[in-house]
Amino acid sequence: MKDVVVIGAGKIGGAIALMLAETGDYNVVVTDRDQAQLAKLDKHPAISGVAVDIADKAALVDLLRGKFAVLSAAPFNLTGKVAEAALGASVHYLDLTEDVATTKKVEELSRVADVAFIPQCGLAPGFISIVANDLATRFDTLDSVRMRVGALPQYPSNALNYNLTWSTDGLINEYIEPCEAIVEGKFVTVPAMEEREEFSLDGVVYEAFNTSGGLGTLAKTLEGRVRTMNYRTIRYPGHQAIIKALLNDLNLKNRRDVLKDLFENALPATMQDVVVIFVTVCGWKDGRYLQETYANKVYAGVVAGKKMSAIQITTAAGITTVLDLLAAGKLPQKGFVRQEEVALPEFLNNRFGRVCDPEALRLKQTV
Repeated sequence: MKDVVVIGAGKIGGAIALMLAETGDYNVVVTDRDQAQLAKLDKHPAISGVAVDIADKAALVDLLRGKFAVLSAAPFNLTGKVAEAALGASVHYLDLTEDVATTKKVEELSRVADVAFIPQCGLAPGFISIVANDLATRFDTLDSVRMRVGALPQYPSNALNYNLTWSTDGLINEYIEPCEAIVEGKFVTVPAMEEREEFSLDGVVYEAFNTSGGLGTLAKTLEGRVRTMNYRTIRYPGHQAIIKALLNDLNLKNRRDVLKDLFENALPATMQDVVVIFVTVCGWKDGRYLQETYANKVYAGVVAGKKMSAIQITTAAGITTVLDLLAAGKLPQKGFVRQEEVALPEFLNNRFGRVCDPEALRLKQTV
């Protein structure tokens, strides 16, 4: 049994804790400053809750000391504090952040760490980087890497064709912050919400546009080896135009608190969602120009005996799989570890990661 700490008792943190506890291989302490949130945790003999304020570094270090790892499911603006505490307590560190600045801070901290620091262990960035890197290794010479992910309602019923499925702060951050990309072989930043495209998958039409953070560290890893590389978020058609009006015409990009209030009081949350993952890599192999594609849809379903949304399942599966591989000695035990260092076959063969395998049995769809 390995002792781990999960930071954040929200929907994702709770899913992570339950999935780990159900294996019988992990004792999980979940911490949150909100006692009411801790009270909502699933009752399980391997799960306990402790109220700690992340801003209290000394208290957090004390909690982490002697544990195997800490997994941060905290908001992106608090993740750096968890990384600092992990360094102080000398425990392995994993997070779900999509924030570029936070990841750079984690990388800096890892340089003096005697444990592993593994950021961006969710879906995008995270699993999508593992997929894209695996496809890229199948070519002699790369041309393009295109990564597309979206967490969408199965039954859209408003003008935005959207329901809240995860962190509102994280959603707003990826809609506003600059996006990393490779254009004509050069690493650049491009504006969010731009370069809209449409594509069809299984007869459904989607739109996709630039959002921040989804490339993770893969852009730097493949820089100089690929002509075009980008990440775009998937939505149903019509979403981007309305969001751009809110951000730009109403200037809500500079009033995030107002935008958050609008989203959380006008867009209902839903557990009936679908995660669409679509990665396409083009390049040359044996003198031929070829394309390799990974396409998958993961639906809400029952995991660890509990109904979970698709975004809960895929996000929690990402970080729990990486933790499992770390515990099994299949990942570096020290320093900064990139998602693309995780082998896709090992991920998909893992007890948590198999939910992302398009060839495996689908989870029973929640009705």
